[in-house]
Amino acid sequence: MTRVSSFGSEASIARGWGGARLAEERARREEEAAKVRADEDAKKKKMMFTNKSFGSYLQKADARKGKKLTAREEKKKALLERRKPLNIEHLSQDKLAEKAQELWQWLCQLHGEKFQLAERLKRQKYDIYVLRNRVSDHQRGSKAPKTQSRGAKGKSGSWK
Repeated sequence: MTRVSSFGSEASIARGWGGARLAEERARREEEAAKVRADEDAKKKKMMFTNKSFGSYLQKADARKGKKLTAREEKKKALLERRKPLNIEHLSQDKLAEKAQELWQWLCQLHGEKFQLAERLKRQKYDIYVLRNRVSDHQRGSKAPKTQSRGAKGKSGSWK
């Protein structure tokens, strides 16, 4: 067996004692890359089947702008991820009532979260307003003593 220093090339390592390990690692990396590509393809297909017109719109937008999404596209993408499928075709009358009740509770929860976030936003805006006023008051207060201290240098008003 030939031992290669840590500065050896990949080909020289493959000839030496680490060739099998290197081949296994290369195969493992290729498998991981294939899994990642398959997952991305599955996500794209799933998105296309959930809403065909919007899926094609997103694909066109991605091709047009790369990966950069506008605010509207981000919002639509987030809503598609959050939206639950309805699946009510096979449900009986009682199950439909339960489903309606579940959706109503979810809607109430979302409205509650929206209200809390709106109140938090109002509070943050108020805090910013108060802090800006404090900063401006502090700046006005710090300028006033400097102008008054100039005149109070001594009885004669000069250092001579």
